[in-house]
This record gives sequence, C-alpha cells and structure tokens, in this order.
Amino acid sequence: MANYLFLFRGGKMREMSPQQMQESMGIWAAWIGELSKKGLFKGGEPLGLESRVLTGKKQPVTDGPFGETKDIVGGYLIVTAPHFDGAVELARGCPILDNGGSVEVREIQEMKI
Repeated sequence: MANYLFLFRGGKMREMSPQQMQESMGIWAAWIGELSKKGLFKGGEPLGLESRVLTGKKQPVTDGPFGETKDIVGGYLIVTAPHFDGAVELARGCPILDNGGSVEVREIQEMKI
C-alpha cells in the first residue's frame, strides 16, 4: 500500500449559505468517515485563505494565492491505497466534485534519508 495526496481545488463553498455549508460539511464528514472505517484515511485538513509565495534565490515574498478560484488549493487529504488507480477510484467519491471543484491525486514518494 502506498500513500496518496488528494489536493482539492475550487468548488463553491464560499458561495453557500450557512445551512448549505453545514450540509456540505456533513457529506464531507461521512465520506472521510467511510475512508477512515476502511483504514484508508491518514490525515488531512482544509487550508486557510491567506498565503505567501517565495520564489527564486532572493526569495521575494508575495501575497497569494493568485489565480482563478477554481485553481486555488483549499485543502488536502492523505490516503492509502494499493495502487494509483485505486487512489483515483477513492477520489471519485469526493464531495467537492459535486460542487464544481476538482481533486488532484498524487502519489507521495518515500524519501530515503
């Protein structure tokens, strides 16, 4: 089994009423709960809106995130799956897909130090 990172982008969470937000959070909790019951959920959190970006040798700091709302990473999960295609199948159940968002699935490579 390998670990995979799910990066969540976009979605309409900021456009929801408080009731819709609460309902959506319940759907997310149920989905993550199912992953957890199966022993596949390793961790994850939503991300705050504020960020800073450092680039290059001089490392100038700029405010961010920049880009279209659909491109902003709003959170992540780490899951375990037997192979990449299995991780993709797990991501298909993600609630963000029902709200106009996307999930990027990336294998987490083991660092040998």
